[in-house]
Amino acid sequence: MNKHCGEIVEKTIRRNGCSISELARLMKVNRRSIYNWFNQPKLKEDVIFKIGCALAHDFSSEFPKLFSKEDFQEAFLYNGKLKNSNRLVEEQEKVNYWKDKYIALLEEYNQILSINSTGKFDTMVFST
Repeated sequence: MNKHCGEIVEKTIRRNGCSISELARLMKVNRRSIYNWFNQPKLKEDVIFKIGCALAHDFSSEFPKLFSKEDFQEAFLYNGKLKNSNRLVEEQEKVNYWKDKYIALLEEYNQILSINSTGKFDTMVFST
């Protein structure tokens, strides 16, 4: 009896608790593609591999003829390093955004203080 690859992948995704929308975003495909894959009895090896990488799931037990444990371990190691570096970049961007916002507000506040101390407060135009 042949395995229905789409059904196996669907069960794994649902067991994993990952939403279809999140998986589609991680894989850079639309949701419809994922639902279409669920209906296909045969899936390309690279599609299953990409789904496994996105879910951090080792499909070598479900598809031993297609994958070995080492295939996914190498991918997880590489993706783990990549995800950590992406998280660091995202966190740094967030920090820089708020730091720049704080500096801009501080400069505007200092400008208001200097204008207020010279008595020109009435003619000040505030920027937003």
